[in-house]
Order: sequence, then C-alpha cells, then structure tokens
Amino acid sequence: MVSSDPLSPAALKRSANPLHHLRFHVPHFHLTPVFGDGWFGTKAEAFARFFGTPTFLVGQTMIVAVWIAVNVAGWTKFDVYPFILLNLAFSLQAAYAAPLILLAQTRQADRDKALADADAQHREALANASLERQEVAARQSEQLLELLRQNTELTRLTQELTAQIQMLTSEIHSRTCTGAH
Repeated sequence: MVSSDPLSPAALKRSANPLHHLRFHVPHFHLTPVFGDGWFGTKAEAFARFFGTPTFLVGQTMIVAVWIAVNVAGWTKFDVYPFILLNLAFSLQAAYAAPLILLAQTRQADRDKALADADAQHREALANASLERQEVAARQSEQLLELLRQNTELTRLTQELTAQIQMLTSEIHSRTCTGAH
C-alpha cells in the first residue's frame, strides 16, 4: 500500500525532485517519539514534556497548598502533619517523572542531532552549488573576454580592410577619371 502523505519517508524517497527541501531529513524520519507512535507513546511523551511547564508548576503548587491548608485547618485528617501521604505522593511522582523526562530528553537530543546533521549536509550542498555557480560564472567570463578579444581583432581587421578598399577605390578613381579626360 502506497502512502498518500507527500511528506512520508517513502513518498520523499520516490520523489522525482532530487532537490526536495527535506531530502537531507529523509534518512532521519525513523526517529519517532521515544515511547512509540501509538496513543500511549504520544501521551507519555506529552506528559513528560508537561512536567517542566509553568502550568504544571502552578497547578502542583496549588494542590499542595490546598492539601496542607485542609489538613492544618482540621477540615479533614487524612494526612496530618508531617504530611507523610504528601511526601509519598511526591516520591511516587518523582519515580515516574524522572525516567519519563530523561527518556524524552534523550530522544529529543537524538532528533536534534539528526536534524543538525541534516542541516549541515544541506548547508554543504548549498556551498557546493555556490562553488559550481562561481566556476560556471568564471568560465563564462573567460569566454566573454575571449569573444571580446576576437571582436576587437575583427574590428581592427575590418578597419584595415576598409582603409585598403578606400585606398584602392581612390587609386582606381584617380586612374579612371584622369585618363578619361
């Protein structure tokens, strides 16, 4: 089955245009999210990325503040001071968050490195294309200079021949016109 997505790796490899702007990125398309491409993988990586956001930090701070306020005020006694259950919740969160964050960072570093390599290849290809254009321009300049030299030589020869024709015409005119009178 052929993919209908024009940016799929298979479609880009089949592309008739070898100058496609993603041609250096195609070899790195296998770098999918660290948790896989499925629903769980997508949600796990999104969750790992969510840990460092201001939304998460503010939300967690509010939950902890409410937790402590409810227990200190005496509205409930499910986790009295020294808040052992809260500490256990933080430990559990850290036990799951740390590996998720590290895995997400590792995978992102792999993607960043692969994309940096692809960008470096792209810059190298641009530099090579620029050098080729400069070489073509230099050859064309040399050809133009040679054509200009040839044109100058032809102009000089044309002037010499014109001068000779004028001289011969004057000589013929002087011989034919003076002898006829």
